[in-house]
Amino acid sequence: MSGLLTTGEYKAIAAALDVPTQAFVDGGFRPAQSGKTFDSVNPATGAVIAKIAACGAADVDFAVGKARDAFEDGRWSRLHPAERKAVLIRLAKLMKRNARELAVMESIDSGKTIFDCETVDVPETINCLTWHAELIDKIYDQVSPASDDHIAMILREPVGVVGLVLPWNFPLLMLAWKIGPALAAGCSVIVKPAEETSLTALRVAELAMEAGVPPGVFNVLPGSGPEVGEPLGRHMDVDMVSFTGSTETGRRFLSYAAESNLKEVTLEMGGKNPAIVLDDAENLDRVAAHIVNGAFWNMGENCSAASRLIVQRGIKDRLIERIAAHIREWPMGDPLDPENRVGALVSGAHFDKVASYLGKGAKIVIGGKAEAGFVEPTVIEVTPDAKQAREEIFGPVLSVLTVGSVDEAIALANDTRYGLAAAIFTANIKRALRGARAIRAGTVTVNSFGEGDISTPFGGFKASGFGGRDNGLHAHDQYTQLKTIWVDLADDADEAVN
Repeated sequence: MSGLLTTGEYKAIAAALDVPTQAFVDGGFRPAQSGKTFDSVNPATGAVIAKIAACGAADVDFAVGKARDAFEDGRWSRLHPAERKAVLIRLAKLMKRNARELAVMESIDSGKTIFDCETVDVPETINCLTWHAELIDKIYDQVSPASDDHIAMILREPVGVVGLVLPWNFPLLMLAWKIGPALAAGCSVIVKPAEETSLTALRVAELAMEAGVPPGVFNVLPGSGPEVGEPLGRHMDVDMVSFTGSTETGRRFLSYAAESNLKEVTLEMGGKNPAIVLDDAENLDRVAAHIVNGAFWNMGENCSAASRLIVQRGIKDRLIERIAAHIREWPMGDPLDPENRVGALVSGAHFDKVASYLGKGAKIVIGGKAEAGFVEPTVIEVTPDAKQAREEIFGPVLSVLTVGSVDEAIALANDTRYGLAAAIFTANIKRALRGARAIRAGTVTVNSFGEGDISTPFGGFKASGFGGRDNGLHAHDQYTQLKTIWVDLADDADEAVN
């Protein structure tokens, strides 16, 4: 992708977009069977982008039937691995060719800055698809140790028809995290994008058909959680659901599975992630830059956001000063202005929720301005029992908690129902590794903020995750079933003698 454009050029692209508005099932666009639609709204302006098909249970039944037909006749599930790889690589190339269109579409639909869409979301989406495509013919099955009279083969087979339920904070990237390994495994998928952010999933489905993904294999049903998500979760002919979103909704998918066909369920959910800064941390300016990035990237609408700063008392004031300096490098405003690093929150309802945390119980140290869908990067000091320190805000709000010792910092880090991500900053490598092992989280970074990369598994402990991991080789496990084939090689004459 070439360099960033001007605001005016991005606005011109946005004005000329031909956005998809209908569900994508069995290789083509079609309206919801009810004829109903809902508004896709640009959160930065309040303008309606398009009216999108509002699917329901009848559409779920139809899409599941088409996905099942595609899976059972083997048009994708039994295609040679190298052929599936070639198709997914073609899809990645088509996305790269249409990268700017996808970036603008993502920005206007979600409120994300065009800077992030161009430099992070779209490139990482393409990289994710390519990475999983390249794995297709490189993951080997196994032969177990057995006697001379037996061979035991352990095979991976695609799990079947899969429901992929996406969040609104990273619409494209979370789509790739799921369709990459699911399609690589040979599954047929039904994607349920978040109601707030449906556009790019529909466009990628169209590109997938162009790349050669067969009809019925990649379906997209926009609509609400109760009308699409729940019917998918309860459907008796859906073999597995992968969900990314809130812990509360994730619990519902476990109930749906228990009350229907005991389908496989993988959940990646919320977080209240600690960043521990100990008094021997080196280069506080660099530490502050990581903290600011962790707390305010994507407007804090990130399940692994560094939302709790746990800092030793002796360096707190110096660290806050440096954090304030780095926040000035994160201007807020029009998401289509490439100079801005903080855009609009995804919806009016979410803006109201985030703004509510800036009231009682919060001592505002930096920022605090919230109006017209935008919340500026804000730092607050709170006590450990304050709701701002315990609840997932999912906005650009960093809660600061002061501690006196390493043990107190670790205890406070673990004093949460979540366990998704964490960071620890210290110059003592033994202290860093002991702390990392003591923190109950799926990913712990040392002297940095991050989530690892495409090669490392991502998911959480406790209320942050269930059933599997995204990314890495481990992501493929959730979309496959293990089968043992036991072959008896004993000679019939030998068996008769024995």
